[in-house]
Amino acid sequence: MVEHDGLMRVFWPTDIRRSDRPGVVVGWRNSTLDVFVVAILDDVEVNPSSWSSKANTLQAREVEYHLKVGTFFRSASHSPGRIYDLCGHSSMHVLGVSNATQPEAVDPSWVCATINQSSRTPTINCAKALSIQLILYDRPQPKRMQYISLAPIALALGDKGSVTDDGRIDGPEDAIERQERAAKESRQKLVEKLKQHSIANRVPSARDKALRKIINQVNWSWELEQTLQKNVGRLGPRPKRSLSVSEQVIESASTMRNYVIGQLWAFFAVYLFPIIRRIFILFLMGHRMAAEMLLVLLELRIKPRYAALKDVSATAQQIEIRLQQFCYWPMQYATLRQRKMNWASVTTSHPEYIRFYNSLWLVANDMIIGMALGSYIIEHADWVASRMGDLLRIYTVEALQRSISWLMGWPAGLKLNSELADFLGELFLWVIDYWSSCIETLHPILPNIVWFIGFTSFAGASMPIALCSDLLSALTLHIYSFYLASARIYHWQLTILQSLFHLFRGKKHNVLRNRIDSCDYDLDQLLVGTILFTLLFFLLPTVVVFYLNFAIARMIIISMKAGFDTLLSCLNHFPLFAVMLRVKDERRLPGGIRFELRDTQDYRATDINITNETPTSIIYLKVANFPPYVE
Repeated sequence: MVEHDGLMRVFWPTDIRRSDRPGVVVGWRNSTLDVFVVAILDDVEVNPSSWSSKANTLQAREVEYHLKVGTFFRSASHSPGRIYDLCGHSSMHVLGVSNATQPEAVDPSWVCATINQSSRTPTINCAKALSIQLILYDRPQPKRMQYISLAPIALALGDKGSVTDDGRIDGPEDAIERQERAAKESRQKLVEKLKQHSIANRVPSARDKALRKIINQVNWSWELEQTLQKNVGRLGPRPKRSLSVSEQVIESASTMRNYVIGQLWAFFAVYLFPIIRRIFILFLMGHRMAAEMLLVLLELRIKPRYAALKDVSATAQQIEIRLQQFCYWPMQYATLRQRKMNWASVTTSHPEYIRFYNSLWLVANDMIIGMALGSYIIEHADWVASRMGDLLRIYTVEALQRSISWLMGWPAGLKLNSELADFLGELFLWVIDYWSSCIETLHPILPNIVWFIGFTSFAGASMPIALCSDLLSALTLHIYSFYLASARIYHWQLTILQSLFHLFRGKKHNVLRNRIDSCDYDLDQLLVGTILFTLLFFLLPTVVVFYLNFAIARMIIISMKAGFDTLLSCLNHFPLFAVMLRVKDERRLPGGIRFELRDTQDYRATDINITNETPTSIIYLKVANFPPYVE
């Protein structure tokens, strides 16, 4: 790290203890002129026999020794090795002194801070620094799961497979996910090429590379400060002796009621709890085996080019989502339980916490809404069935018959080929008549179908929505068949017209090389091609109007299914818990960081009485706002 430029960076917490007493500044020394302040120990005591006018220096030397031997972490519940690995140092350091009585006696590389209870920022001096950059930061509290990061967290559900170190997804991917991943990789390669061709290529400095380490130091600052302040008394005289055995017996004596409760709890913990735990584990294993078998059936493909059941049916897809969530919850819960075995400042489990409770909250809301919706549908099953039958008769039979009859004439004054229009119209009307007879046979059992849909609502509102989507696809199957037939005829006709048009130009399509080549045709070939082109060209408007009619009907059905899919996506994947956290405590959802330059003149006039000659600039490290999203 560059140290000869004379610029000193001092990271200073805004909520640090403000006291007029002398103290020792403790933190991380990333370089000689780059320090990170964690705490100020103002209750440090040294050996009275060595007390002199240089008390601050003796205090600092004593603290430095105990930081290296790990005295401050002897009563810690976890090993400090994880802290040192993430913060990039083997131990903490003494950075300087505060409110020193003799600043000229301290080490030239130390920081001399002058703190006043009425001031918002300290006055920093350092003999080796030509200018000082004071960076203020708000310490996140790990007990509240607050932290900062360089990028927003990803709230993707855990059922899409785990992400490896090189950015690949370790798990099953569908075609859309593979296309999205390939597009991201191509964009990333393009960005890397653009970086190589940039005019000004600035090499990142050592301070720029240390930003990630500084982020970890910020996240660990609050917990480290609490640990240091808790154990600062170990540096003084010997603490009060512990109680003797007789004193402990007298102090911990309990009543008969507490003794009986303790015995009952011991009986439960030793005998009943292991049995209940074993039964619960067997139940989870059986549930997991049944869920895995159903997932295999839902994802089964008869042939590689055929679609699976979950790709065709919205109900099967909804069942797959719920089964994956139920299988993933025990693993998520076990992961969250393990976070209590480590320091609270470890931020790797925070996204899992948000995903777990977001999934639980969505399922709970889905079931509550489904109970209300199911109760209404079951109570009014006959009315709903009658309304559904009327809608089916009006829009899938009668409206389609009127539109086809209108196309068999001269629609909007457009003269069509009467023979072809009558042939296509009679064919489609015959299919509609046959379909209407099938719908009539469905009317007696329609109330039972509606009752079944209402009963499935008790599994969540997403289940009847998925069933309605599948029911819409099944009851409009004839429209989908009409659309496929008209689209296939229209495509064939356009392809033939394109080939005949190349014939007039003396060209032909080379299938092997996929290009247009020159070709010499005979007169008979040109004559036959002219006749066929004329016939197909004048028959094209008739085919086009039928194709547009069924295409519009198909688009209406697709729009309705898109509405159902949107509702299902909101019920299954909406980041409700993340939005609540964004309103409640936005520091639990970091979206990056930014640095704000504060007006030094205002601070000098109101808060700081600068007595040194070292120029100081004040920068505030803030957490950027996080927009919740789902990947």
